[in-house]
Parts: sequence; C-alpha cells; structure tokens
Amino acid sequence: MEDSQSEQQRIIRRHHREKKELQARIQAMKNSVPKSDKKRRKQLLLDVARLKAELEQKHQQELEKFRESFPDDSNLDSITEDLAKMNLENQPPRQSRAQRRREKRAALERERQERIAEAEMEHLASFRREEEEKLAAILGSKNLELKDIPADGHCMYRAIQDQLVFSVTVETLRSRTADYMRKHVDDFLPFFTDPDSSDAYSREEFLSYCDEIVRSPSWGGQLELRALSHVLQTPIEVIQADSPAVVIGGEYTRKPLTLVYLHYACNLGEHYNSVRPLEASAVGGAAPRLF
Repeated sequence: MEDSQSEQQRIIRRHHREKKELQARIQAMKNSVPKSDKKRRKQLLLDVARLKAELEQKHQQELEKFRESFPDDSNLDSITEDLAKMNLENQPPRQSRAQRRREKRAALERERQERIAEAEMEHLASFRREEEEKLAAILGSKNLELKDIPADGHCMYRAIQDQLVFSVTVETLRSRTADYMRKHVDDFLPFFTDPDSSDAYSREEFLSYCDEIVRSPSWGGQLELRALSHVLQTPIEVIQADSPAVVIGGEYTRKPLTLVYLHYACNLGEHYNSVRPLEASAVGGAAPRLF
C-alpha cells in the first residue's frame, strides 16, 4: 500500500509539472504569433487544443496503467483525488507577505489566462460555424450532407468504414494500412519527419510509427489515406471548406469514397466525417453505402 501511494504521488507530481511546462510552452507560442495574423492565430488555436488533448490523454493512460498494476487496492481512487488536491510542492503552511503577494499575482494571472482561453473558445466556435456553412454549401451542390463520425482518434478509419459495402472493422482497416506502409517503406518514409526537430525519420522510427497505427487510436492523415486507397483499390476524395477537393488514388476507376476534413469540428482540432446523400435524411432512412 505504501509503495503504491508513493508511486502514485510521484506520477501526480510529474503530471503537475508537465502541465505547468505545457502552459509555459503555449504562452510562448501565443507570444510568437501577432494578433493581427488571423490565419496563424487560427492555426495556433488548433495547435494549443491538440497539445492539451494529447497531454490529457497521456496522463489518463498513465493513471489507468497504474491502476491496473494495483487492481486489489480499493483505496487508490480516493488517494488519487486526495493527492491531486495536495500542495505537491510541500510548501510550509506559514507564508510571508511577499509570498502571499506573489500568490495573489499568480491567481490574477490564472484568471486572465482563463478569460483569454474563454475568448479563444468563442473564436473557435465562430470558425466552426463558418466552416460548417461553407461545407454545407459544397456538399449541397453534390447532393450530399455531413454524416457525423465520433471524434475518438479513429474518425478517419470510421468514415472509410461507413462507406464500404462490405463489413470490415476499424481494427482491420488500421492493420491493413500499417501492413501496406511496411511493405512499401520507400514510398512513405521520405515524408516522415520529427515534428519537434524536423529530422527525417529513420527506418526504425517509421516502423514504430506503423506499429502505433495498429496499437493506438492515433489520428490518420493523408499518407494513411494513400495506403488505404491502394488497399481498397479505390479513390478517396477529401473535401475541405477553404481548399479544393483532393483525390487520393486517382489511378483507380471505382467511384470515390468521400470524406470531409474539418479543421474546427471539435476541441481536439482536426476531424474527419463521412457523407450521405441528402435524400437519405429527408425520408428518414439509413444512408446508402457509396462504394
């Protein structure tokens, strides 16, 4: 019991430190983008939301893994809650006036940051409405409408799954995608770089990335769609609000599968949805498959 408490306290302290480090990184990112540059500010909002979501997911996974390591300890949940409320820096209970002033300034700064975050979320909601209106017009001209797909990290694969006439699981689509990329390393490896250092991936790093496609709910993108178009031998059309539609796998002659790529669909950032014919919802029936 004592070992589990000590380990859990270390985890929560590290999580606390990582959140503070991320907040500092986000502030530096905000300071580097002029408020007048609306395009970069939009992208900044997406990057901030993605970083926060990734850290939150990482922390949740670590705590779940920790709980699995101590399945018989019924007090761990309450310990987690208590530790999260503790002053993890073990500061002395008596504070000087200077310390109280510093804490007051810090509290005011937190309030300011919260107000900024609320304003940014309002802007994000505005961007989202604008994007939805543009997409509705584009899809309407094709006699289509959006079909919502859950934002669970599998959205791209679920949108593909939604339009296939045959039954296939998301796990199978992920596995087939990774297998194709492993077998055609030279076609994909040149496009992979480290997001922080911009260094090109090594072969081992690329193969590890392919393993993650299968093992985790990692988001898919254009390269995974390219692999899927070969696996399915079918073109995949990607519609966006502010860019021309992109067709991946245009060498195939089947009717394309159609995905909608949204920048502002959810707080986590980018998202893929499926489509369905307009008349399907008009009559209240299920959307027919498009493949």
